[in-house]
Amino acid sequence: MENDPGLLPLDGITVVALEQAVAAPLATRHLADMGARVIKIERVGEGDFARNYDDAVFGQASHFVWLNRSKESLGVDLKSEVGRDTVAKLIAKADVFIQNLAPDAADRLGFGADELRAEHEELIVVNMSGYGSAGPRRERKAYDMLVQAETGMISVTGTPDTATKTGVPVSDIAAGMYAMTSVLGALFRRSRTGVGARIDVSMFDATAEWLGHPMYMKMYADKQIPRVGLGHAAIVPYDSYPTLDGQILIGVQNDRGWRQLVTDVFKRPELADHPRFATNMLRVQHRAEVDALVAEETQRFTSAALDQALADSGIPAAELNDMGGLIDHPQLDQRDRWRDIGTEAGPIRAMLPPMTFSDVEMRMGDVPALGAHTDRILGELGWSAEDIATMRDQGVVG
Repeated sequence: MENDPGLLPLDGITVVALEQAVAAPLATRHLADMGARVIKIERVGEGDFARNYDDAVFGQASHFVWLNRSKESLGVDLKSEVGRDTVAKLIAKADVFIQNLAPDAADRLGFGADELRAEHEELIVVNMSGYGSAGPRRERKAYDMLVQAETGMISVTGTPDTATKTGVPVSDIAAGMYAMTSVLGALFRRSRTGVGARIDVSMFDATAEWLGHPMYMKMYADKQIPRVGLGHAAIVPYDSYPTLDGQILIGVQNDRGWRQLVTDVFKRPELADHPRFATNMLRVQHRAEVDALVAEETQRFTSAALDQALADSGIPAAELNDMGGLIDHPQLDQRDRWRDIGTEAGPIRAMLPPMTFSDVEMRMGDVPALGAHTDRILGELGWSAEDIATMRDQGVVG
């Protein structure tokens, strides 16, 4: 079969998403990026509560515009029989149903995985939760910070004096990424078997998976990985170091890199085979001494001069940017990574998705207003204009 250069990878796939907040919307946005039609089910009059997290983007929430472009919004009252019947009809025509409501809420609405798949064997159902479908924490509310705490993520994040959560919701993001990749795997398997899947993805499991290194260190070496700020618990030097006019991050991954750093950049070849610094394990043992030595040397350079010297020697280094530095980063600008997308408040800038196909650009659709596609979706299901108007008057849809 010849490749169609205009065809997005998930063109023709329909996803119905009963979603809110971050984890599920992130998964479905990436599916939409790749061409899937994503129909987002939202509460009439309120919508996804992430719409009201802040008003930073021309009165719209930054989380919402980040996570919901290229989707269609259907406003519906799921407490009404007509509303539930409408969503059931949508699911019957869909390839994927994904939900991240509170435990058992989808089942109570009639959208439980077993019930849906008994009627639609080919359907892929993804249930996203905080702690999974069983276990002692099953019923608990699970926000990103709480899951970071329960998994131990916070115990390895921060400075020696202060434990912190991460600056972005990594437990939500991890769960969303695993949900997205599991859908891709299930679609591929269905193309060979004709059978869908029930998939459970929890924030707890997704975060625990990311903690493999510190977990194994504790499990088999009985060592709790220390919090080292910008440093690395197992690699030295790997930290932020002062310069004449700022600071720079240096990450020496191996002993060859150490030799290049002290010989080629610092012009201190005697340090390469120093009995306390020659190997990474030795440098970790003498972390404070190594960091002080490196800081003494980096202070002889401007940030720009040191960055260039490190690059010329093949030593990993980076500027310590803030969000303004990211927005203006030449790596984004010179690679044409920005696009304009529509919102109900006007156009905004958005970055292209990280996956770059050589033959087709990922979809960069608008961020939907609440219920913006209600009439069209209901029309596709066979409702007349009069029926839809009546449903609006009754508050069933909006």
